[in-house]
Amino acid sequence: MGEGKENVWVLAGTKALWGERGDVRIFNDWRFLTWFVLLVAASESPGEEPRLAKAAPEAKVSGVPGGWERLMDARSLSGWKRTEFGGGGDVRVEDGALVVDQGEELSGLTCTQPVPKENYELEWQAQRRTGLDFFCGLTFPVGAHFLTFVVGGWGGAVVGISSINRQDAFQNETTSTRYFQDNRWYKMRLRVEPARIQAWIDEERVLDLDTLGKELDLRPGEIDLSAPLGLSTFRTGAAFRELRLRRLGAG
Repeated sequence: MGEGKENVWVLAGTKALWGERGDVRIFNDWRFLTWFVLLVAASESPGEEPRLAKAAPEAKVSGVPGGWERLMDARSLSGWKRTEFGGGGDVRVEDGALVVDQGEELSGLTCTQPVPKENYELEWQAQRRTGLDFFCGLTFPVGAHFLTFVVGGWGGAVVGISSINRQDAFQNETTSTRYFQDNRWYKMRLRVEPARIQAWIDEERVLDLDTLGKELDLRPGEIDLSAPLGLSTFRTGAAFRELRLRRLGAG
């Protein structure tokens, strides 16, 4: 699509009003901008979310419901530390990602930044580079407890949460299987609410857990070193990038 057509589409669709080339020229007259905003507002149906509001950039404000906090800066290990697993692989920054080398068993990083205990959402990307076991073990808080969202475990295909009622991710109600390719980025999202946990991989929801009345805890062993928030692998090398957190409204 040419640059001229792109600008026309942006105006007609009322999306991304700021930042496109040519916008300064179009909107340098405040009277035209006022007229344009009023015209768009009048065209919206009652009860429909204005399209201008959808186009607004996401705020990156710590502690504000709906705002995103970036937990990885893509340039350093700031806000993270290597998890001291026995025989764990090295960690480093490479091409804007945090890389975890394959270790004897568990390897990973633990977040040193404060995180909420519930009513939050995490979003990140992960890829498997070497190995045939889980390339993403996200340990996260759920109220006073901690759990691990396992991706690619038990031979490279199991997805689930450890542990629910003392059962691991491969043998409880969250268990599913899927095929994962090496060196491919997978987009992941986790949503934690007081009585519900949901997770998505590439926009497909892979689990929806009602936690009410269930025993929630980490699998026995070194994985507790990942708490309160950590990323781990098992006999596998992986990379992670673009991890961010959004706090949800309590009500």
